[in-house]
Amino acid sequence: MEYIVTIARQSGTCGREIGLKLSALAGLPFYDNNLIKLAAEKSGMSEEVLEDYDEKASNSLLYALVTGGSSFGHSFAGHNMTLNDKLFVAQADILKGIAEEGKGAVIVGRCADYVLSGYEKLIKVFVMAGFEKRVEMVMEREGLNKGEARDFIVKTDKKRSGYYNYYTGEKWGRPDNYDLVINSGDIGSGGAAAVILEFMKQRQQQYTGEE
Repeated sequence: MEYIVTIARQSGTCGREIGLKLSALAGLPFYDNNLIKLAAEKSGMSEEVLEDYDEKASNSLLYALVTGGSSFGHSFAGHNMTLNDKLFVAQADILKGIAEEGKGAVIVGRCADYVLSGYEKLIKVFVMAGFEKRVEMVMEREGLNKGEARDFIVKTDKKRSGYYNYYTGEKWGRPDNYDLVINSGDIGSGGAAAVILEFMKQRQQQYTGEE
């Protein structure tokens, strides 16, 4: 299936793992951190430098929040762009190129749901879970104590929310922005990937009129 599935995720919900498992199940290429390397190649910038700016809004975020504005589409202007902005634009161009190839993909983060909103065969997923479930997962994954895990989750979600809201003008995590919202804390990464795959199959049946 040539669908593009975008996965936005709360911290501690195994969003990347879900994306990898879905990629294997559906036979679709997977994009996450590898977009940084592609963006570096496209822009001629250092991959190591860009890694520090990945999924972070520019320093003008405070101004955007105060004015209610967003950067995407109307305030990128050549040399005035920050490295954050340049990385966003480069990744957005790559994502559009992936869509134009028509081969489908699984993409985690990077405002992909917004960037590709005009693509016909797009499925937008948001992955959430109860806070304590997420704390447990982060403690295990990062080797943190409970207090550290809580702080990690709050800071990561704040960063992702700020990045998304700034570059899209939309609200990160708002259910009506997505086609499918999944609680991975109840069914795990494998269950979540299976749910998305079934959703894809059902969408394909409606698209083709097949039963």
